[in-house]
Amino acid sequence: MGGGMTRREFLAAGGGALFGAFVLGGCGGGAGGGGGAGWAPERNVVMIVPFEPGGGSDILGRAMAAGLEEVREGVNVSVENRAGGSGAVGYSYLLEQRGDPHFLLASETAGVALPITTETPFHWTDFTPVAQIAEDATLLIVRQGSDHRSLRDVIDAAREGRVTVGVAGATGLDTIVTSLMEEQTGVEFERVVFESGGEIVAALLGGDIDIASLNPSEVIGQLEAGEMRALAVFADERYERGMLAEIPTAKEEGVDVSFTQYRGAFAAGGITQEQQRYWERAFVDWTKRRSYEKYIRDNYLISVVRTGEEFESYLRDYEKTLEKVLGGQSR
Repeated sequence: MGGGMTRREFLAAGGGALFGAFVLGGCGGGAGGGGGAGWAPERNVVMIVPFEPGGGSDILGRAMAAGLEEVREGVNVSVENRAGGSGAVGYSYLLEQRGDPHFLLASETAGVALPITTETPFHWTDFTPVAQIAEDATLLIVRQGSDHRSLRDVIDAAREGRVTVGVAGATGLDTIVTSLMEEQTGVEFERVVFESGGEIVAALLGGDIDIASLNPSEVIGQLEAGEMRALAVFADERYERGMLAEIPTAKEEGVDVSFTQYRGAFAAGGITQEQQRYWERAFVDWTKRRSYEKYIRDNYLISVVRTGEEFESYLRDYEKTLEKVLGGQSR
């Protein structure tokens, strides 16, 4: 379901009947007091991870699942990895759970980007955005022996000749940041496409590419070992601690580019306001615990918490930026 179906085709092929079956069958939140004051989960909760185990989304989903169990006594949250279609399979599965507040999904940029670049049966507004709990920034990275000492050096080199950059896919954060740099400065980079951040790291270390835009968690080992250098962070502010605090923002280097990947949770669409508020409060409660602080610290994330209308407004602005960069159209 990650590729060639429009929403209309999806409904015509049985999506509408599937929705009706959930409502009539009582799988949604209505049966058993789902909409009243004091709603709480009535059975085990499923946290969907739309990617394979081991990646950033998987780490996010498992951290949130454990956090919810920590702050809500008696609530059990199991994690299910439903990978495929660059995340589309997992989001499509959540779409099928409409009205059921017992399903959550570990969400990031793909949830907004996929409908822009691919014909999917969903749009982020088909779900219930519950909470953003962090942002993940990218660093402009070069290998230790590179002649580039700053972001400005990289831009100047691209004006004068060929600079290769490793990217992973059409909707990845590295692709978006590269496009924003090109738009802001008028230069063009030569993209080399890889399957993962790990392959990009290996290519950079091997001298096969000149630069890369990578999350801190992907390269912190190489940075600490002195095998790579970070020239800039594409965020509004510098990191607050450790060696990352020494890295200037792109804006400080004269390139006004800031784009971070949100990390948070979506619930199924069509749940009640009380059910949505329950999950919002639960996630906010978790962000006050030490386990949340450890998750942020261990994964070099930026602590940003948004819920409700604030989160939805953020996603609308996020979508506009992605449409501009990725060249798609929203519905």
